[in-house]
Amino acid sequence: MKIMAINAGSSTLKWKLFEMPEKTTIASGMIDRLGSPKAVFKLKYNGQKIEREEAIKSNDVAVLSILDALKDMKIIDRFEDIVAFGHRVVAGGEEFKKSEIVTEENLHKIEALSEYAPLHNKIQAYYINVFKKLVPKAIQVAVFDTSFFVDIPKENYMYSIDMDDYKKYHVRRYGAHGTSHRYIAQRLDKIVDGGIKDKNVIVLHLGSGASISAIKNGKAFDISMGFTPLAGIMMSSRSGDIDFSILPYLMRKLDITDINDMIDILNHKSGLLGISGVSPDMRDIEAAEDTNQRAKLALEMYRNRIIKFMGSYVAEMGGIDVIAFTAGVGENSAEVREDILSGFEFMGLKIDQENNQVRGKEIKITTDDSKIAAYTIPTNEELMIAQDTYSFAKLLDGVKN
Repeated sequence: MKIMAINAGSSTLKWKLFEMPEKTTIASGMIDRLGSPKAVFKLKYNGQKIEREEAIKSNDVAVLSILDALKDMKIIDRFEDIVAFGHRVVAGGEEFKKSEIVTEENLHKIEALSEYAPLHNKIQAYYINVFKKLVPKAIQVAVFDTSFFVDIPKENYMYSIDMDDYKKYHVRRYGAHGTSHRYIAQRLDKIVDGGIKDKNVIVLHLGSGASISAIKNGKAFDISMGFTPLAGIMMSSRSGDIDFSILPYLMRKLDITDINDMIDILNHKSGLLGISGVSPDMRDIEAAEDTNQRAKLALEMYRNRIIKFMGSYVAEMGGIDVIAFTAGVGENSAEVREDILSGFEFMGLKIDQENNQVRGKEIKITTDDSKIAAYTIPTNEELMIAQDTYSFAKLLDGVKN
């Protein structure tokens, strides 16, 4: 059964086509700079790599260009060969506690939740509609970033605001990167001796956006991101947690009258970029740290913020058994991993220096006699989306495992 996982952004459209239940990647690709006369179309299939510039001026044209390319390359004979499409949706609010088939009612709910993720939910709902129109017989499934964290303990998701505001407006910690954290938890349950159902786990999704989750007895327990992905640890260009009183103070000093302009600064001009003055990219900052004091400070602050969150999770869970690193920085920066893990050597953690140098592969990076096990695990959100989508498609299509 062919299933396509869709990850849509405001100017990008990423996709991956799977054969399920084998979990085999058939083809993958993306469209970047969507809306531009020089949009970049990329496709990988059977060892081939296609990249070209073309005018893709609308979301509808983008979807059609992907499906047409799959037909032209004989990957599919007709659009209907793709039985189901799984869509990443950022905000599911408290409404969606798991992935769901996109009915008309659910589509309206996704659109209504756009106020939680205005840059994402609207465009993701739009793409769902486009795929429905072009492949009307296919099943459309929404996989929510927030659903993994909906049922964390109430004391962990509530903010200390007026209870009426929570009840009326659902202001709470929702988290993000839930599909990635869920994938890593599933992998750990398979590779850790005895699984993780009776263990305390911390997962670090360290990419451009970054989040840290606490997983207790196999279930999400806490998450660093909050009402929006701006909260939590220091990130590439996001500030993470700050004193809210800084906002009106800086607005007065910078002569800013629109709060959205201030939020934009915190989202796009802060974090590693704001402190280092070099780049939002960890690779650039690591390269500059020996000669640039601001770059060095950015790395020290990054480590500091991460360890503070991890330390609080260790305390609230009553210990730590397993740590896992994933996403761009987590999978590829041995320096960042070592800086963070060294903070737990007092608890008996021992780093395997050779294994920690391995980039982008699933590997244990602590020694066998370490009291805390640590792993690097490449994330695979697209596979999680495909698996969730397949679970619905096999029932509706009459297919069994």
